[in-house]
Amino acid sequence: MAAYDDLMAFQRVTEALSQVAGRTGWDQEAIMPRGAAPQRAEEMAALEEVLHARRTDPRLGDWLREAHAPDAVADANLAELQRSYDRNRKVPARLAAELARVTSLAQGQWAGARASEDAAAFLPVLEEVVRLRREEAAHLAEGGDPYDALMQDYEPGGSAAEMATMFDSMRPRLVVLRQAALDAAPAPRLSGNFPKADQIALAHEIARAFGYDFDRGRLDLAVHPFSSGSGMDVRITTRVDEADPFNCLYSTIHEVGHACYEQNVDLAHLLTPIGKGVSMGVHESQSRSYENQLGRSEAYCGWLFGRMRDVFGDIGVASERDFYRAVNAVRPGFIRTESDELQYNLHVMLRFDLERALILGDLEVADLEGAWNDRFAADFGVTVDRPSLGFMQDVHWSVGLMGYFPTYSLGNLFAGCLMQSARATLPDLDASLAAGDPTPATDWLRDNLQRYGALRSPVDTIQHATGKAPSAGPLLDYLEAKFTDLYR
Repeated sequence: MAAYDDLMAFQRVTEALSQVAGRTGWDQEAIMPRGAAPQRAEEMAALEEVLHARRTDPRLGDWLREAHAPDAVADANLAELQRSYDRNRKVPARLAAELARVTSLAQGQWAGARASEDAAAFLPVLEEVVRLRREEAAHLAEGGDPYDALMQDYEPGGSAAEMATMFDSMRPRLVVLRQAALDAAPAPRLSGNFPKADQIALAHEIARAFGYDFDRGRLDLAVHPFSSGSGMDVRITTRVDEADPFNCLYSTIHEVGHACYEQNVDLAHLLTPIGKGVSMGVHESQSRSYENQLGRSEAYCGWLFGRMRDVFGDIGVASERDFYRAVNAVRPGFIRTESDELQYNLHVMLRFDLERALILGDLEVADLEGAWNDRFAADFGVTVDRPSLGFMQDVHWSVGLMGYFPTYSLGNLFAGCLMQSARATLPDLDASLAAGDPTPATDWLRDNLQRYGALRSPVDTIQHATGKAPSAGPLLDYLEAKFTDLYR
C-alpha cells in the first residue's frame, strides 16, 4: 500500500492546484478587470507549467508500476492516473504552457470581437489556437486520428466515428419532427417587463429548488454561461436579456445540472482522480435532464407560469398550456444555447463537422465563417448576417475546446436513457414538478449516478444507473411524444 498512498498524496496536491487553475479561469470570465488579460495569460501559462511537470513526474511512473489496488475505488483511481500520465507525457511542456497562455488571451479577444461584430479582429488569435491544437493532436494521436485524440480530453473512449454514427441515427427523425413543428401554428411568445434584478432573484430561487448548494457555490454573470469547480467550491454563471427571461432561467437550470453533479460526488473522493464528473457527455446528461426533461416539462411549466406572473406580472400568455408551448417553441433561430430540443442537436452536428475539418486540416480558419454560413443556410434555411449569430457565438473554439461539441448530443442521448429509468421508478414525479419541486428526480440522479463521480467509464456510468446499454431510442421517443403533443 505504500506506493499507492505515496501516489495519492502526490496527486492530491496536483488536484488542488488544478482546482486553483480552474477557479482562475472562472475569475477571468466572470469578474476579472479587462485590463488584466495579458498578465492573466502569463499566470495561466505558469500554472500549466507547474501542473504539466507534476502530471509527467517520473515518480508517477514508478508508483503506478508498484501500486496495488485493494478495492474498486483504488482500481479506478489508478486507471485514471495511468491514462492521464500516458497522455500528458506525449505533450511537450512548452506546448502545454503556450496553449494555456494563448487560450487565456483568446477568450478575452473573442468576447471583445463578438461584442463589436469584428470577425477580422478574432481570426488571427483563432488561427493560433487551431495551430497549437493541431500540434497537440499530432503528438497525442501518434499517427492515429487527431480529432479522436483531442476528444479524449472530454469523452474518454469516444471516437469521431461513433459520434458520426450517433448523429446519423438521430438526424432523420429530428428533421421530420422539426419540419412538422415549423409547419404547424406558431407557439405563443412572452411579452412584458422582465427586470434584471428580478430575473436574477428568481434564478437563485430555482437553483436552490433544483438542489444547488449556495454555501458551496455562487451565481454570477458571464458572456457565455458555464459551471466551474468541483467538491466544496462549484460556481455557475448565467446571462440576462431583459426581453427574454427564459435565457437567464434555463441557462441557470442547465448550469445547476453540471454543478450538482460536482457538488454531489461523494466527498470521500475529494481531490482524487475520480472525484469529478467522468466525462462531458455524462456531465451534459445531467444539465440536459435538469433543463429540458424536468425544467421544460409540462408539469414544471405549470408551476413556473404562476411563479413568473407573481414576479413579473403580465407576461403576455394567459394559460399554463400556452406558457408550456412558449417555453418549448420551435422557431428558426441562430443560437445553440437558446435552441429548442428538436433543433439543438442539429446545431451540434454543424459544429462537429466544422471543428473536425479544422483539426484535420480540411478547413482553414480564414474560410471558417463562410463555411459556417453556408452550412447554416443549408441546415436551417436562414442567413447568418453577423458573426455573433454565427461562428463567433460560442466560447469553445477561442479557448481551444476542439472535440468538445459532440459531447452535447451524447449528453442528450444519455439524458433520454436516464429520465426514462427515473420516471419508471418515480410514478408521482409530475405531481412534484407541478408544485415546483424537482427533488424526486434530482435525488434519483444523485443516488444513482452523481455520487460515484468517475468511478466507472462513461458508458458504464449510464448503464449502472439505468440497467441498460445507452441508445438513442429513449431520447427520440421522448421528443416525438412531446412535440407531437405540443404541435398536434
